Amino acid sequence: MTEYEVIIGLETHIQLNTVTKAFCGCKADSWGDPANTNICPICTGQPGALPSTNKAMVEKALMLCLAMDSDINMDSYFDRKNYLYADLPGGYQITQNDKSIGRGGHLDFLMDDGREVRCHIHNLHMEEDAGKTKNEGDIRLIDMNRCGVPLVEMVTMPDLHSADEAATYLMRLRQLLRWLGISEANMEKAHLRCDANVSIRPKGATELGKKCEIKNINSIEAVRMAINFEIDRQIRETEAGNKIEQWTIEWDNDAQELRKMRSKETAADYRYFREPNLMPVHITEAFLAEVKAKMPELPLARRARFISEMGLPEYDATVLTAERDTSEFFETACRAYTGDNKRVSNWMMNEVLRIVNERGLSVSDLKISGQDLADIIRLVDAKTVNTSTGKKLVDLVQDSGKPPKKIVEEEGLGLVSDDSAIREICARVVENNPNEVATYRGGKETLIGWFVGQVMREMRGKADPEKAKAILEELLKAG
Repeated sequence: MTEYEVIIGLETHIQLNTVTKAFCGCKADSWGDPANTNICPICTGQPGALPSTNKAMVEKALMLCLAMDSDINMDSYFDRKNYLYADLPGGYQITQNDKSIGRGGHLDFLMDDGREVRCHIHNLHMEEDAGKTKNEGDIRLIDMNRCGVPLVEMVTMPDLHSADEAATYLMRLRQLLRWLGISEANMEKAHLRCDANVSIRPKGATELGKKCEIKNINSIEAVRMAINFEIDRQIRETEAGNKIEQWTIEWDNDAQELRKMRSKETAADYRYFREPNLMPVHITEAFLAEVKAKMPELPLARRARFISEMGLPEYDATVLTAERDTSEFFETACRAYTGDNKRVSNWMMNEVLRIVNERGLSVSDLKISGQDLADIIRLVDAKTVNTSTGKKLVDLVQDSGKPPKKIVEEEGLGLVSDDSAIREICARVVENNPNEVATYRGGKETLIGWFVGQVMREMRGKADPEKAKAILEELLKAG
């Protein structure tokens, strides 16, 4: 059987989280709202209605261009993309074709095996969304709420070579969009949609094969599955001696199958021409400087700094830069603690992120702060509380919002370091457990941990465990 190389390019439609739509004043995010309630003559394409460009859309599109290291067109303009479909009321979509806001650039990302992949970007362009079609039996229902929602469509070069690479690209893109604060990037809510162009060719060949475009993919796992299905289909067809036709294919997530929709359109089918009702988008140097000033340190750069400057292992750095809020919480804690960054990382990943995962929260939702975490670690370092109580404190601060020291004082959680009080409990434990004492004295000295546990239980976790161990060893050996 011939070995094949897989060639994949992705087209992602990114809903920008602006307050209003791309070219009118209607509310942009209408998820969950009744159908056809966030509409006006402009976004429903009524004759004579005049659109105007949303400045916030341009600003957020520029941020994405900067993050991708794209060439920015200081002067770009909008075009009409003409096609007839039920959820496109004007019969055309306002988009950018000949001169989009950004060209070129790349997104670098790491695969699970540590391999770095660079996916080049062909172009980024601003456009409006169409409406939503819903079939109920033989009836087709149209919701126009999404008409005019601001999007950036980002088209990659055919640089991806497996379904896993495509899925990882989307995960890293989603991370970046949230990091920049320009999109919620929730695929289930259509904030991020993906079309995948897939082709195969014999290994060693240089000519690209016929590509098929997969549409209607609404999750990262569905992207992975749909691409693998299409790769298998194209290989079967080729091995059977059939030619691959250039199709547009729909992914049915419920049935988990691909269905042919139509032959794939070309640019000529859309009869693009300049949008006559909108002025060109002119970006001044001053406006570009304002946008650049808002750009945060990007995820891969922050990950590299956590490793090189803060001394974190690669795994820790990857976990702590998965979300911007997580990385900023960690850095706040490190600045407040001014000690071992790895120690802060351990507490962050084991205790803070435990709460995030268990309670279904985001780091930005937490009551506990980076300063609170640093205070808890210092309380443990100073032996004001033991490690077990310190972990409990993370939950107590999150539940109450009170400072760690105040909780320790109010609930009497501080360690008992008085020798006489600890000695009294140790003596009682030794006296009440003669069988275990005999086993210890018979040579099983690892049993000391059990004795310490009994003392800690008696003192409700407030004994200094090191002092308890020393006193227990003295009493047990004295016999």
